[in-house]
Amino acid sequence: MSNCHIHREAIDAVKNFSLPQELPFGKTIAPVMVKVHYNKGEWSKSELLPYSPLTLDPTCKVLHYAQEIFEGMKAYRVEGQGPLLFRPEENLQRFNMSARRMAMPEVPEEIFMGAVEAIVGACAPIIPRRSGESLYIRPFMFASENGLGIKPAEHFIFLVVASPSGAYFSGGSVQVQIEREAIRACPDGVGFAKTGGNYAASLLSMIEAKKQGYDQVLWLDALHKRDVEELSGMNFFAVYNNRLVTPKLTSTILNGITRKSLIQLARHQGFQVDEETISIDQIIADIQSGKITEAFACGTAVIITPISHLGEKDGTRYALPQAVGEVSMKLRNALLDLQEGRAQDTFEWVKKVAPLA
Repeated sequence: MSNCHIHREAIDAVKNFSLPQELPFGKTIAPVMVKVHYNKGEWSKSELLPYSPLTLDPTCKVLHYAQEIFEGMKAYRVEGQGPLLFRPEENLQRFNMSARRMAMPEVPEEIFMGAVEAIVGACAPIIPRRSGESLYIRPFMFASENGLGIKPAEHFIFLVVASPSGAYFSGGSVQVQIEREAIRACPDGVGFAKTGGNYAASLLSMIEAKKQGYDQVLWLDALHKRDVEELSGMNFFAVYNNRLVTPKLTSTILNGITRKSLIQLARHQGFQVDEETISIDQIIADIQSGKITEAFACGTAVIITPISHLGEKDGTRYALPQAVGEVSMKLRNALLDLQEGRAQDTFEWVKKVAPLA
């Protein structure tokens, strides 16, 4: 953290901050942030500052041309160990993969990791204590250059903010609507990048799904509208007793860090895990025949969330045999035990962060 200048006012802001009793996901914002400027190949000094609004020119390029990327990470409070980060190097790699695709500068490791560790260290006293709660961390970068010409920017701002948060979904499982008409991402586009436009493209379908009582949307491939890809911001798994199936990665599917971790963890526990192309019609047939015993979504924010139903826009619904499945919960608990420091970290996924005094 030596490369991040710590403002005393930021530490004081944390000391004067009180957590509310209820912690809906992403609503309570920590009173500090890290800010770094990029200007024509040069990075400024990282600064840990009190949280404050940004001032942008109306012609700021991000507002017009969406040159923006972000990540989602979590830090967990562990008594006697300090805050724990989960696989932060994976977030750095994915962040810079997104940066390359969006014609943005790659953030050096010392800047990215220094910024994340600084905000986690500063926020150590306000990380929630209850299991399943965490400090959600949002690194992001956007084009801050002004002007209406369509060209890659040369000026960017990299920031990290954080949110003491509870569960993303409050219920035990979610209901998911199959999207057979609209598409989220096209092959060889930006579907694999964590850029805001991918998520904006999913919002209209999410609104329509919620009107029919669903919590989320399951997206299919753009070319055939046949093969399962992912949910809006989450990866998909189907469980066939002791076998797990998840769509293999393509240029339209986000390389989820939770997905990657669950594949390794499940195989370590003796499950067979297959990454393959699987059609929605096959998924439905296997639910109806009982071959698929459960299904779940996974991601940094949700960890693992069981799926109780898939459904069509015409009202047809397909109930999973296990709404809250045994395998889903076993993997969720095993992952949380690692993230929250209760299990031995044989994978070397967890990074300890020193609290800032």
